[in-house]
Amino acid sequence: MNKLKIITDGILKNNPTFVLVLGMCPTLGTTTSAMNGMGMGVATMAVLIMSNLVISLIKNFIPDKVRIPAFIVVIASFVTIIEMLMQAYVPSLYASLGVFIPLIVVNCIILGRAEAFASKNGAFDSVLDGIGIGLGFTIALTIIGAVRELLGSGAIFGYSFGVADYMPLVFVLAPGAFLVLGYLMVLFNKIAKR
Repeated sequence: MNKLKIITDGILKNNPTFVLVLGMCPTLGTTTSAMNGMGMGVATMAVLIMSNLVISLIKNFIPDKVRIPAFIVVIASFVTIIEMLMQAYVPSLYASLGVFIPLIVVNCIILGRAEAFASKNGAFDSVLDGIGIGLGFTIALTIIGAVRELLGSGAIFGYSFGVADYMPLVFVLAPGAFLVLGYLMVLFNKIAKR
């Protein structure tokens, strides 16, 4: 398989948010700002890359009966590491993402890629898959967060345009997440089909 195609498929053809519609809980819950979206995406991407690597290396040693629990243990180990690193080095982002960081363990994107790709391919291809899917997820969350932040508070990445008093608050609330996600899904799929 072409190495570059593995990465581009994760961003475009198999984008977890806009195409596969996976990981909707963190997508809707953490994208109140572009920084939160990017932080959640990068944390998920780090776990995805590392867990894909380890799972591809140990896949032949795991009995079929305990395959899924073994995958979850690997994923949970990396989530714990990422959580502790975030708490130590970016405490404000860690605080704003809250419970969504430990919930990366049960994110269907990570378990799905472990089962569908890492358990069937070599280590290098699995890392590339983690990079591609992780970038696709990070880009999607950052775009959704940027649009919600811009429309809801008149800012992007915390930089205010001075129009916060005139912006409808609904976009930083839950209904705004659904609206922005829906319109961006339509736009992404329309552009991707060209």
